Amino acid sequence: MANSFIDKARITVKAGNGGNGVISFHREKYVAAGGPDGGDGGRGGSVILQVDDNLSTLMDFRYKRKYAAPSGMDGQGARKSGRDGQDLVIKVPRGTLVRDAESGEIMQDMSGGEPFVLCRGGRGGWGNAHFATPTRQVPRFAKGGLPGESHDVVLELKLLADVGLVGFPNVGKSTLLSVVTRAQPKIANYHFTTLSPNLGVVYAGEGRSFVLADIPGIIEGASEGAGLGHDFLRHIDRCRLLIHVVDVSGSEGRDPVEDLDTINAELSRYNADLEKRPQIIAANKSDILDDPEKLERLRRRAAELGCPLFPISAAAHQGVDQLMNKVSEMLSILPPIAVYEPEYVPKPPVIDYSQPLDVQRLDDGTWVVDGPWLQRLMSSVNLNDYESRMYFDKTLRESGLYQRLEEMGIQDGDTVSLYDFEFEYQR
Repeated sequence: MANSFIDKARITVKAGNGGNGVISFHREKYVAAGGPDGGDGGRGGSVILQVDDNLSTLMDFRYKRKYAAPSGMDGQGARKSGRDGQDLVIKVPRGTLVRDAESGEIMQDMSGGEPFVLCRGGRGGWGNAHFATPTRQVPRFAKGGLPGESHDVVLELKLLADVGLVGFPNVGKSTLLSVVTRAQPKIANYHFTTLSPNLGVVYAGEGRSFVLADIPGIIEGASEGAGLGHDFLRHIDRCRLLIHVVDVSGSEGRDPVEDLDTINAELSRYNADLEKRPQIIAANKSDILDDPEKLERLRRRAAELGCPLFPISAAAHQGVDQLMNKVSEMLSILPPIAVYEPEYVPKPPVIDYSQPLDVQRLDDGTWVVDGPWLQRLMSSVNLNDYESRMYFDKTLRESGLYQRLEEMGIQDGDTVSLYDFEFEYQR
């Protein structure tokens, strides 16, 4: 289907690796002992998500599933740092939830306008010029860049509409939307007419407007996944107010009160909070009502539920203005659309201590440590954060690195060099 609605997509994203530092020594005529001048590697590009209000679906992610930012360039001589990798900006519709694919936890709710750094680029490695000290004048080593972060994530789009139209298929939701907005939904006399949510803006007077969404028709069993099920029930989560459209005429042999209770039960089963969501009942097709008792029964049931009821005819444009005015009035006192708080906590890297570390002692007493698991650890910790630094120290101790250094003869005050981090060893 050409205009099918894509509201869920799984993608793999990877930030760029940091560039490698370089070993280089200054060579110039008439300049003796020019010294080390190897530059640092550039930072890898990060992967950044940005809201784009021109997008309304996740269709683009159906065709492209892998995204990678470029890596940083290696350093050069003459203390020239490598160029940073360019950040990769991925545009998503407003209201997109970003979930960790493995745990399902929310990493970010892209409802605001702030960009979100999904994967950070790896730090560039230090060139040998970085390691020059008064006692280490000829460092013949440099550091490789650290790897960029990578994630498998699920993007889930939830419409950011103020008001949602709910009800059984073919009760007149699409017609009502087309009457009160400039939206042009496909309208026909068969079930599941709406296969994708349609949005429209309702202007209810000077300075008053709201977004109205026609949620596809819900059937009994939708909360268990029957019919279109969860695919479209998810879009009701964000609506501050629901307009429950009921065919009061019973033109298809249905009972209006039963229809009302059935849809409300499905909403409640899907999300208990929806049971408390403010609701207005629109008794549609009242112009072809053959039995006034049907409307009276529906009115009594609406009163029991504490919901205002408006008899309307969307097709004949009857009662629609009064309904929209009531919607505008209720929205003015309702709280704003919910924003989902992140619940994702990055997991520490899995450390395989069986992988040996390469430990070298330089002539100036510096101990240079290198290895795959140490590289992963360094790329995941924030050494400016106290707790992260304590975790880092604990991991090094548990790995047996400190014990090995002591067995190799390290002394208090010796320098330990780990990629782009150095510290004085103290027992």
